[in-house]
Amino acid sequence: MKDLDIQDKLPSLKIGEVEIFWLDGGKIRLDGGPMFGPVPKVLWSKKIEVGDDNCIAIDNSAMLLLTPTAKIIIDSGIGNKMTEKQQEHFHVQQPWRLLEDIKRLGLTIDDINFVIPTHADFDHAGGLTCNDNNGNPIPTFPKAQYIFQKKEWKVVKNPDRRSATSYWPENFAGLKEGDNLKIINGDLQLTPEVKIFLTGGHTIGHQGIEINSQGESAVHLGDLLPSQNHLNPLWVIAYDDYPMEVIAVKERLLPGYARRNTWILFYHDTEICAGRAQFAKDNQDVTLGATINKTKP
Repeated sequence: MKDLDIQDKLPSLKIGEVEIFWLDGGKIRLDGGPMFGPVPKVLWSKKIEVGDDNCIAIDNSAMLLLTPTAKIIIDSGIGNKMTEKQQEHFHVQQPWRLLEDIKRLGLTIDDINFVIPTHADFDHAGGLTCNDNNGNPIPTFPKAQYIFQKKEWKVVKNPDRRSATSYWPENFAGLKEGDNLKIINGDLQLTPEVKIFLTGGHTIGHQGIEINSQGESAVHLGDLLPSQNHLNPLWVIAYDDYPMEVIAVKERLLPGYARRNTWILFYHDTEICAGRAQFAKDNQDVTLGATINKTKP
């Protein structure tokens, strides 16, 4: 990897021997109501800027992990295949720049060994494929192995009416089990530092990623914890298929992360990339201490 000029740096975080970079997977705007589910607007609007159209800014910050043995993409942004109608519907504010960011790091698409989508919604899986010169979708990372949970891939292949609105077939074109697609059922220790685990909740096969190296730790909980504003276990989003599972998983995992001061990695947050978990003073609520801020354009 080339040395970066200080003004060309992407947000990054070192976890022992693992370096994490946040990549620009595109920016959209969505109705703030569904992003906070049962939480009244009078509460969530105090934490985030909301427009007259009730929409809020949503970042899609894919992650690149550089481990001693592998280069790994976590989630992939909205991609570059959206139609004009889709771009208008989801209020695309900034296009997908993931490949440009990888190039800035001195890497190519052929350098990526694994791609881990937390789940198959378009805003996380849109960059799994891109169009070739003939306009046909092909895997974005030709030498990588894509890793899905068995439960999630089953819905990808046979989406129900609800899932079909967000699980777009073009985002999975060219992925073949036994070739560039690995289907797992539960936990997988992918490298000595990186573990994939089934969470469920947001979707039936939603998965999280834990990173542990040299006594430091980080976790990405995908859409179970899309932003710092969702640390309260009861603050869930309306897009969750199983909201009670989301609450249960957060109540079970977050205290442990706070005890270990684990870094929590965020995908949709517009202000920060990560925050170190800790307990709030005089109670058991989990909050953030140190944070890694977004790089402003």
